[in-house]
Amino acid sequence: MTTAYLNGEYLPLTEARISPMDRGFLFGDGIYEVIPCHQGKPIGFDAHMSRMREGLAALDIHSGMTPSDWLEVVTALLEKNTSFIPSGYIGVYLHVSRGADTRRFHAYPKDISPTLFAFAFELAPPPTPDINKVRPLKVSLAQDKRWQRCNIKSTSLLGNVMHYQHSHQTGLDETILYNASNEITEASSCNVFAVIDGKVVTPPLDHQLLPGITRQIALKALPEAGIECHERVLTLEELKGADEVWLTSASKEISPVVEIEGQMVADGRPGKRWLQALQAFNQVKFSA
Repeated sequence: MTTAYLNGEYLPLTEARISPMDRGFLFGDGIYEVIPCHQGKPIGFDAHMSRMREGLAALDIHSGMTPSDWLEVVTALLEKNTSFIPSGYIGVYLHVSRGADTRRFHAYPKDISPTLFAFAFELAPPPTPDINKVRPLKVSLAQDKRWQRCNIKSTSLLGNVMHYQHSHQTGLDETILYNASNEITEASSCNVFAVIDGKVVTPPLDHQLLPGITRQIALKALPEAGIECHERVLTLEELKGADEVWLTSASKEISPVVEIEGQMVADGRPGKRWLQALQAFNQVKFSA
């Protein structure tokens, strides 16, 4: 039975309980992070902490936890759950909600304590850096119907869930989203990259997409490996005609997309730029 962390205590995950009046439960009023860890080593921990701090500030939630405090929680959960997750590929979910109030009221209440929750779960192994062995992805497309503050990693994920279900129910891996101007935003749980005329392109950060940590590490690693990369508007038409398409996230790292809406991307195989990108990412991911 895996061990979780709840408000300062470690306990079996199945015994963790919160109040039904918790605003995270009633309103999705909270922030979360998922930190990938391989063989006991967190990836992008400082960047995850920075994004969590910005998200909490945007929602005016004061957790009382420092990055060092969270690192202790992550380290403890890795140690306590190693025997339950022997693969060594572990995701640690961190969650801060505003806490439980005595009434359901939309405005932020005063003088309540935040709910602090974390647990560990098994991640799929990272992508194999081999064009012939990696599991490629097939995706669908949909117009982005989510709220206008997607840069905040809020626990309010209903829009993302519905978009993900759009692909999942038809046996696909993800849904890539585009806005009313036919510009790519992101996928339901990933950032999007494309290779166009040999150059790597990814949409610029704004309120329409999450500043993914894997995205951030990739953007640092690619130029260092001599791969030209641009943050710019990526149109739906460009995506459909791209030489390569990738998705990035904590769980997928950099994964190649070979089919969009039933149409092959280029020749329908992972591309050489993807392999170079993943190799470059693997060189720096533990030091990022």
